[in-house]
Amino acid sequence: MNVKTILNILSALLTIMGLTMLFPAFVSWLYNESDVSAFLFSASVTIFFGLPIWFLTRKNRKLRNRDGFTIVTFSWIITAFAGALPFYYSGSIPIFTDAFFESMSGVTTTGASIIGNIQTMPHLENGIESLSHGILFWRSFLQWVGGMGIILFTIAILPLLGVGGVQLFKAEVPGPVTDKIRPRVRETAKLLWIVYLGITVVETILLGIAGMGWFDAICHSFTTMPTGGFSTRNASIEAYNNGVIEYIIIIFMIIAGTNFSLHFRAISGNLNSYKIDKEFKAYFFFILYITIIIFLCIGINGDLNEENFRSSLFQTVSILTTTGFSSADYELWPYFVQSLLLCLMFIGGMGGSTGGGMKIIRIYVLFKYMAHSTQRMLHSKAIIPIRIGDRYISEDVIKNTLGFFLFYVSIFVFTTLALTLMNVNLESAIGAAASAIGNIGPGLADFGPSDNYALLPSFGKWLLSFCMLLGRLEIFTIMVIFSNVFWK
Repeated sequence: MNVKTILNILSALLTIMGLTMLFPAFVSWLYNESDVSAFLFSASVTIFFGLPIWFLTRKNRKLRNRDGFTIVTFSWIITAFAGALPFYYSGSIPIFTDAFFESMSGVTTTGASIIGNIQTMPHLENGIESLSHGILFWRSFLQWVGGMGIILFTIAILPLLGVGGVQLFKAEVPGPVTDKIRPRVRETAKLLWIVYLGITVVETILLGIAGMGWFDAICHSFTTMPTGGFSTRNASIEAYNNGVIEYIIIIFMIIAGTNFSLHFRAISGNLNSYKIDKEFKAYFFFILYITIIIFLCIGINGDLNEENFRSSLFQTVSILTTTGFSSADYELWPYFVQSLLLCLMFIGGMGGSTGGGMKIIRIYVLFKYMAHSTQRMLHSKAIIPIRIGDRYISEDVIKNTLGFFLFYVSIFVFTTLALTLMNVNLESAIGAAASAIGNIGPGLADFGPSDNYALLPSFGKWLLSFCMLLGRLEIFTIMVIFSNVFWK
């Protein structure tokens, strides 16, 4: 393992994180708030540790696969630790476990928060709305940076490492694949940053025009594009009671949950890429079909109006894309609807998007495999290829998809059991486990859209933080590091 090269890249990341803390420090200074010193101190600490190590390890060698896995995993962990410092030193979150949980939830774009419980944080009487502008900006900024990291990780980095899940991405998704992106990762990264930033700016302008304050518009745009879901209001988007704002956010959540390589191709002039992509069609079908079912269920008493349709559409898109914004308290809806939303937590957005969950493309392949297995039972000697559209799905891709599914379900079950061992009721444990590994944010019962994770035991917070990381890095990236082969 090239330890010096790994340290060089990780220390550079740490230094950059320290420099980015100057942005929220400026916001706090602009609003004449007292936590400017906390940001400057946190920036000094991260730069103090990062810059000397980077300087001493400048002579880099070529990275190998093992180095890549190590860098990707520890970059998210280091970012989460660095991101926790402003929360902790400002006194906004005085317990470091809670500060780390909030930070990990931010950089993995999960959106689960421990802020808002008067029993654990009496200094925040109004919950999230008691936080300073600098801290609110930092929470949102963490998610925005994490979201861009996910796009680069999925499209630019993982294909170079040859991770199994990305074989599926390469086989099924039109757009930049390994042989095209390898020689020009830097160019691709630059273009993706431009696309990501451009969409964020457009959403900010639209939200501002629709009546949301400009500071809130910036923060919510920062958390929509990475499908993060952190809000500047306790009641999330419901607090604005504005249909236009909700429709704007719905559109941009759909964009964020779409494979960014499709956006990449569309900007390159191939607008037809959306139309011919099978996964995008399935994604659109899920949104439309589930919205109609929820709308009919909550309007069964005669309330089939536009407001209920908007709430149905908003929550469907929010949960499917794993954004986690709320425009209504879905725990007040029928149990069947809550069950549907729980299923959406497992599905997630499209592959190559900032969304979490198992991804629609994997669900698509699993259903194709089930149909294929049924056919093979009837025609055992027939050679029946599995196809999605005109593309042939190889056995390796199918095996990796099945392996990912088993890992995902096993981690979900283990986390649920572990949470119940901590005296968390079953419904809450199921919701929290599904939410953490799917990078969604709100769960069910005690951790629903109007609640938070403040009363969860400390070990539970560390466990869910680890699940957030597993879900964000597609499980295999983390599990490889725990294998014996990796260390031999």
